[in-house]
Amino acid sequence: DVQLVESGGGSVPVGGSLRLSCTATGYIDRSYYIAWFRQSPGKEREGVAAIGRGGGTSYTGSVQGRFSIAKEVAIDYSRATVTLTMNNLQSDDTAMYFCAAGRDYWDPFNPDRYNSWGQGTQVTVS
Repeated sequence: DVQLVESGGGSVPVGGSLRLSCTATGYIDRSYYIAWFRQSPGKEREGVAAIGRGGGTSYTGSVQGRFSIAKEVAIDYSRATVTLTMNNLQSDDTAMYFCAAGRDYWDPFNPDRYNSWGQGTQVTVS
């Protein structure tokens, strides 16, 4: 199994920046793709950014040009770090942010495609 732990959340003013990190452990080889989702109270979980097996990326429209996802994988596949750099944050970006790992068909913002989830890290923009 893959275990995921998020970090880097916090409170920032509108227009500020944050960098979230997701540390994935277990055997996480290049067959996995990893995504960031977010969820606010009363709203559905929303896919934000994803990085595929070959390094291709996908972003939801509201964060395009502001957020950037990147991945580093250990040479023995025992660990991977996925970062989400968030710039020009807006109040609508306030949410709990989760990272998720999947190996199924590439459908980056469908949460059903992911079978490993972290506990989340809170981002508050005000």
